[in-house]
Amino acid sequence: MWFYAGRMCRRLPTGLVIALCLTAAACREGGSVQVKKLEFSGVQAVEESRLRGALATRQSSRLPWGRKYYFDRGRFDADLKRIEAFYADRGYPDARVTGFDVQLNDAQDEVAITVSVAEGDPVRVTAVDFTGFEDVPADRLNSLKTRLPIKAGQPRDRALIVTSHEMAVNELRDNGHPYARVASNERPGSTAKEVALTFAAAPGPLAYFGPIEISGNASVSDRVILRKLNFKPGDLYRRSVVQNTQRQLYQMELFQFVNIETVNPEQETSQVPTRVTVAEGKHQRVNFGVGYGTEEHGRVDGEYHHVNFLGGARSAGIHARYSSLDRGVRVDFNQPYVLSPHFSAGVEGQKWLTFTPAYNSDILGAKVSLVHRETPRTSWTVSFATEESSSSISEEALSDPTLRDDLIALGLDPTTGRQEGVSNGISLDFQHSTADNLLNARRGYQLAIHAESAGRLLPGSYNYYALSWDARHYLPLRESLVFANRVQVGNIDQAGDDPANVPFSKKFFLGGASSVRGWGRYEISPLSSGVPIGGNSMFAFSSELRAILRGNLGGVLFLDGGNVWESGWTVQLDDLRYAAGVGLRYITPVGPVRFDFGWQLNPIPDLLIDGEPQSRAWRMHFSIGQAF
Repeated sequence: MWFYAGRMCRRLPTGLVIALCLTAAACREGGSVQVKKLEFSGVQAVEESRLRGALATRQSSRLPWGRKYYFDRGRFDADLKRIEAFYADRGYPDARVTGFDVQLNDAQDEVAITVSVAEGDPVRVTAVDFTGFEDVPADRLNSLKTRLPIKAGQPRDRALIVTSHEMAVNELRDNGHPYARVASNERPGSTAKEVALTFAAAPGPLAYFGPIEISGNASVSDRVILRKLNFKPGDLYRRSVVQNTQRQLYQMELFQFVNIETVNPEQETSQVPTRVTVAEGKHQRVNFGVGYGTEEHGRVDGEYHHVNFLGGARSAGIHARYSSLDRGVRVDFNQPYVLSPHFSAGVEGQKWLTFTPAYNSDILGAKVSLVHRETPRTSWTVSFATEESSSSISEEALSDPTLRDDLIALGLDPTTGRQEGVSNGISLDFQHSTADNLLNARRGYQLAIHAESAGRLLPGSYNYYALSWDARHYLPLRESLVFANRVQVGNIDQAGDDPANVPFSKKFFLGGASSVRGWGRYEISPLSSGVPIGGNSMFAFSSELRAILRGNLGGVLFLDGGNVWESGWTVQLDDLRYAAGVGLRYITPVGPVRFDFGWQLNPIPDLLIDGEPQSRAWRMHFSIGQAF
């Protein structure tokens, strides 16, 4: 057996004897004793998850297929020192490991470890000063001071000081000083536990963009790259402009590598020569996928995409899907750089069939769009769409003679149960996002607004206005916890108050994996003899607490609410359907794999699905991606 002794034990209080007793197998490097549990006592000033991440000794996953970690004596000895170094870097130089307890199970193949820490008092920052930043506009400097992660009153966290230093350098380089340097200095405070920070700048000469060199491109011309640049010779040098340009070149999907750098920066010239280096990727891509969701069951998807179709960075593609909820084919074409780098034009065509609890919709149509993207975060789109749609209700509803008046009121032919027509409309979309990750956001917000008009001056079978918006907000509460919220509002205004002026495919429905999760897809709406028929007004919200449980495994608590009303401009907050539930998330490179269980808090009386009364007050949803 091995008894831990030496410098560690000399730190322990008198009478406290802590010994680590493991079998010989456990002491071998890469031994056979799994670390079942790793816990800390006395850890309050730092995030426990960050402390765990700094250690070589890890806790094994509780899932049968999860990764297992084994106890290693050498790594554990080093980890005890790492804990103290971790605290020192975060402003706690007196932090000490005061003890540890190791419990070996009866089978001697699993161990539970508890490490006790005395954090001590931190060294605090009393002031943060800036010198040499006179060339930075006052409002920008004040904004920098507000955004700075290290502030007076906080512990002297070296990681935050390094981040603050980089922000200070970037501020100078974003205001015409590409060769700026900043020194981070500390001076003692009034006590041994206080320091004052000073960021001292040597800004260097004011500089402008100079000649631009392109290298590494083969089939993509220099002209395509140059017209994507957000700067030109003679513009004031700004580092953020260079970074945004690099991101936009990546987003073109033409290149697997993009780098924009200053040529010969050691010369510190006032005209900054710039080199754009690219490496082209594959321009043609074929994807095929098979998936399963609790709503659509089996799904087959196929896609072909060409990102340099006919040259000039034009793109074209075709996408096909077959599932129990929808099936069809869509084709698209995109022309970049229309009039200016910020504009692009697109054409889409589709033949698509959608199945809902109330009706089936068959759409053949095309759309032409003009997109303006001022920044990667903000865009607006103007579109013209023409669609020939055909919708039909279920045979059960058609054979019920008591529904004849309802069918007429819905704009359906009471004999065939069908609605057919051509819609010609113009729409305007606005999108703005500050979210840090589109697949799994932790902070920021997103806003999307859609306005649409059909009929009026445009010929067609339908005549309506529609307006909807979707707002999302993500707030990190701590390292492993995010509070996510979503609100949706929609309205359709039908001309002449005639339901026949709105196609079924435009009606609002709620329920499903990304809506009010206590119900299935399209199950929340006004009812006609128990069947959801859609409505012209909609309000919905979702709130989630998203937590990282262990490694890539996460958990969610959620509350969803919403309803759909028959008339336009009708939102009744006292008439909402609510669902609460729990979920699991497993993070993958393509987004979280999601399982949600939703429970109806106030079920819908008389709801019929496939002609049968719905008495089940819960739904399960399995899919890919966060609910919002």
